[in-house]
Amino acid sequence: MQTMPAREWINAAAGRLSQRWRTIDPAQIDSLAADLWGDEKLRAMDPEQAADEWLAPVNAEASGSLF
Repeated sequence: MQTMPAREWINAAAGRLSQRWRTIDPAQIDSLAADLWGDEKLRAMDPEQAADEWLAPVNAEASGSLF
């Protein structure tokens, strides 16, 4: 995968976060996406995949499949 510029990656991750986590304060989405960019493992992924990976524990807890 070719490296995406930081701002573009953050914008794409923010878009995915807002699609998947509708109760998050919109003012926090860009900051959270930038935090994901700061994680080397997540930054190596496509931004949408990284957002999904980060949200996986939240989604599992919400669906009751965490335990």
